[in-house]
Amino acid sequence: MPHIEGDLRAPQGARFAIIASRWNPRIVDALVAAARETFIGNGVDEAAIDVVRVPGAWELPMAARDVAVAGRHAAIVALGCVIRGDTRHYEQVADGASDGLMRVALDTGVPVLNGVLAVDRFEDAAARAGGSHGNKGEEAALVAIEMANLREKLA
Repeated sequence: MPHIEGDLRAPQGARFAIIASRWNPRIVDALVAAARETFIGNGVDEAAIDVVRVPGAWELPMAARDVAVAGRHAAIVALGCVIRGDTRHYEQVADGASDGLMRVALDTGVPVLNGVLAVDRFEDAAARAGGSHGNKGEEAALVAIEMANLREKLA
């Protein structure tokens, strides 16, 4: 079998969805902005980027499933931020969102990129939303383009 891998050329006419939590807006808005800029910077028409907002990270998998089964998007970027608190709720939300997003991808065949930050402190999130650790929204958008390209090659 030849070597096959995706690259950063979006398939012709491909649409992408960004599904983002409204919780922790200072962080998530920075992730969304970076994802949008990355798509546009890599040749995706701004009109081909749909942004869907949900209340929190827990709701991301349901919205991702609805977007995926509609069949109009080459890939989905899910963005959110869960910060550890004093209870187990943090773990339940972060793990549930992650598991749900993977399930949507596997069940529908649409790449769903997990850009949900699960961090101990707000400062840790800021470092991953344009700070010293880059921007995970940008990274997720790059992977979305690459996976859409790879799936086109494998089809």
